[in-house]
Amino acid sequence: MSPQISAWAADQLAAARERIAPLVADRSAGVKPRLERVLAAFAAERLGVHHFASVSGYGHGDQGRELLDRVFARVLQAEAAAVRLQFVSGTHAIAAALFGVLRPGDRLLALTGRPYDTLEEVIGIRGSGQGSLAEFGIVYDELDLLADGTVDEAAIAEALALPTRMVLIQRSCGYSWRPSLSVAQIGRLVERVKALQPGCLVFVDNCYGELVELSEPTAVGADLMAGSLIKNLGGTIAPTGGYVAGRAELVEQACCRLTAPGIGSEGGTSFDLNRLLFQGLFLAPQMVSEALLCADLVAAVFDRLGFAVKPLLGGPRSDVIQAVRLGEPALLKAVCRAFQACSPVGSYLDPVPAPMPGYASELLMAGGTFIDGSTSEFSADGPLREPYVLYAQGGTHRAHAELALERALVALEQGGLLPVG
Repeated sequence: MSPQISAWAADQLAAARERIAPLVADRSAGVKPRLERVLAAFAAERLGVHHFASVSGYGHGDQGRELLDRVFARVLQAEAAAVRLQFVSGTHAIAAALFGVLRPGDRLLALTGRPYDTLEEVIGIRGSGQGSLAEFGIVYDELDLLADGTVDEAAIAEALALPTRMVLIQRSCGYSWRPSLSVAQIGRLVERVKALQPGCLVFVDNCYGELVELSEPTAVGADLMAGSLIKNLGGTIAPTGGYVAGRAELVEQACCRLTAPGIGSEGGTSFDLNRLLFQGLFLAPQMVSEALLCADLVAAVFDRLGFAVKPLLGGPRSDVIQAVRLGEPALLKAVCRAFQACSPVGSYLDPVPAPMPGYASELLMAGGTFIDGSTSEFSADGPLREPYVLYAQGGTHRAHAELALERALVALEQGGLLPVG
C-alpha cells in the first residue's frame, strides 16, 4: 500500500515521532479521568441493555433516548442535554439553538470574530432568501479579533453597550488562522459578559472541543452549547447526529425548533441506534486522545519542514484541529491527495476543489471515512483561498496519521514542492 519511502522522508517521520514522544504519556494519562466521568454517568443513570432499543413513529417515551440525554448532560457538566440523530450536523444543532432561543428584535454578538463558514448563511451575512436569522429580524454584530487572532477583551464593554440577548463564542479556530479558545478563556469571557449584562446568554459552538480538556464550557458558566456526534463525542462510530446542552429551558427551546412547539424534546425516534451512541461516548475519551496525538504528529512534521503551524507543537490545545499554513494551492492539493490515498474508504478517489453546501469557497477535502463527513476519523480539508491552510483533524490511531504523512512527504519530495532552505 505504502509508496517507496525515501531515506529523507523516513528521517522526517522518525524526527517527528521523537518530538511527540514527551506528549504521548500525557495524552494517554488524560483518557482515564474523562473515561471515569463517562462511566460514572452510565452508572448514575443505570444504563442497561434494554436502553439500546427504541420506539418507532413519534418516538414518545423512548427510554434509551431519555437516558442518553441525561448521560450526556452529566458528561458535559450541564443541567440538561438533547442528543438527536435528527440533527444532521453540528451546524444544524447550532442553528436550532439560535433559532430556538432568539426572537425578532434580539441582538446576537459574536465575540470571536467571523464565525465558521457554514454559520454565515444561518445568520444572514452571506446568501439570502432561505430564512436566515436576519430575515427574522435578529440583529447581528461581531467583535473583530486582534491581530494575533485572540479576542479583543478590552473592547467587549463597548460592544455590549447595546442590549444584547446572546453572545456567540466559537471555541475552535474553524477556517480562521487563530488560536482556539481554552475553557478557562471561555469562562473569563462569560464572567465579563455577565458582569456587563447579567441577562445576556452565552452560547458556545463547542464543535471539535469536547473532552479535549477536563471541563466543558457549561462548567464555567456558558448557558448553552452545541456540537456534532460525528466529531469527538461519537467515538468514530456514531452514524450521524448532534447535541445541545446547557440550561434546561434553553435546551427545550432548541428542541422545539428541531421538532415543533409543544413537542420539543419528547419527539424523535432513535431508530434502534442508541447502542452506537452509548458505545461511541464510551470510546470517545480514547479517540480524542488519539486524535490529539495525530494532530501533534502533523504539527511536528510540517513545523520541521518550515511551515507555520497552529497550535505549535507542545502548545496548549482546546480542540482536535491542527492548522498548517501551506501558502500555495498546489501544496494543499498535494497533501489532500496523499491523505485521501491513505484513507480506508475511497482511497482511489482524487480530491479536487468543489463547492460544498454552506461554504463560501470551494473546498479540498480528504475524508475517506467510514462515517461520511466524520472528523473524528483522520481527515483533512481546507478552503481554496489565501493563505491556503490545511486543517487536519481526527484519527483513530497515530499509526494512520504516520502512514498518511509518509505519502504526503513522498508527494512533496517527488513533486518538488518542498520549501527552499
